[in-house]
Amino acid sequence: MASARLRDPVLRKLVDEEMADDLAEIEGATSGRLTAFSRGADDIDAREFVAGVPHAVFINAAFSYWRPRELNRFNGPGRGAWYAALTTETALAEVSFHVTRELERAGDFNAVVDYAEMFASFAGEFVDLRDVSPVPACLDPDPARGYPAGNALADTTRAQGYNGIVYPSVRYSGGTCIVALLPLAVQSVAQGDIIRLSWNGDRDPEIRQA
Repeated sequence: MASARLRDPVLRKLVDEEMADDLAEIEGATSGRLTAFSRGADDIDAREFVAGVPHAVFINAAFSYWRPRELNRFNGPGRGAWYAALTTETALAEVSFHVTRELERAGDFNAVVDYAEMFASFAGEFVDLRDVSPVPACLDPDPARGYPAGNALADTTRAQGYNGIVYPSVRYSGGTCIVALLPLAVQSVAQGDIIRLSWNGDRDPEIRQA
């Protein structure tokens, strides 16, 4: 999880206490996350979000952020998902792939991004793709082919009453990934280390604890 979600709003230091409520009102009117919390979005109902559990804001944030015009492997515009991995190495490989792709689009491999390690357990039944043969279309490494198939599978998975999908990592050989498709499936969240990824002109980032 990008560590910016752990910090206060960037404008908070620029206002005094008397203006804090005004700032909160502006954020509530313009934040896609807060709008999704209160009114839902195209593909998620506001009643799906969790409350009264540790780090509920982080769980809900994962489901209220999405690429506005593109798909991820198992979610698209209008509905987020909680992506995880069994090891930090696998998670970092998956995350760095996406950041590197955006840097390639920008034509500049220079960036520093801090990520917070978040531990969680998962509730309910999950579809398991680890031993499926032949390899499902949703695991195609090309997003243009894999992501539409993944979104179709995610829709079917939720409709059949499953809470998510376990699948072999596409970006880290031998790794295992998990996607929770419902907020209530993510439980017992706790924060770990802050990890810094630095791109210094190359496609492969330097990785270290921040």
